[in-house]
Amino acid sequence: MPALQSELFEFVPPALAGLRYAPGFITADEERQLVGEFEMLPFKPFEFHGHLGNRWVASFGWRYDYGQRAVRPAGPIPSFLLPLRGRATAFAGLPEEEFQQVLVTHYPPGAGIGWHRDKAIFGEVIGLSFLTPCALRFRRAYERGWERFTQMVEPRSIYLLQGAARTEWEHSIAPTPSVRYSVTFRRISASR
Repeated sequence: MPALQSELFEFVPPALAGLRYAPGFITADEERQLVGEFEMLPFKPFEFHGHLGNRWVASFGWRYDYGQRAVRPAGPIPSFLLPLRGRATAFAGLPEEEFQQVLVTHYPPGAGIGWHRDKAIFGEVIGLSFLTPCALRFRRAYERGWERFTQMVEPRSIYLLQGAARTEWEHSIAPTPSVRYSVTFRRISASR
């Protein structure tokens, strides 16, 4: 019997090596408090090579400058994010002091992120999601098409990208129907 065309061009792995996910990482009360803090941050439109994205960002510690293709100093990490960073790096089993880049992102309704892989200057990536669930999609090319994997990311959850999930797979976030926030902690390479 001939294989279905979709079977020839797409393989969905049962699990993605290097992705670790945990729902319910923070409480609903913690989420409300953090979102109140997020709403007061100095967000700017996401800018990528002269184009403005459909989301708003606030970078702390370091920020990636797409024009210069380098990390640049950003404002200090707000004190309200430091306990969250400590908990997030404990979840990941990684040294807190090495996660010096923090990105808080505001996604208005209908916003997402296209396919990408975080810049090589960054190591492991820890993300936390707030208010609205989203589909965190992964893909990587293989000899006949794309391998694909989707992790549904619930509000108040955490995920870690390391190993193959971080270096071999691209990821994207599907547009969400309502406002969503995320906090991303990235390890910076010592060779910056």
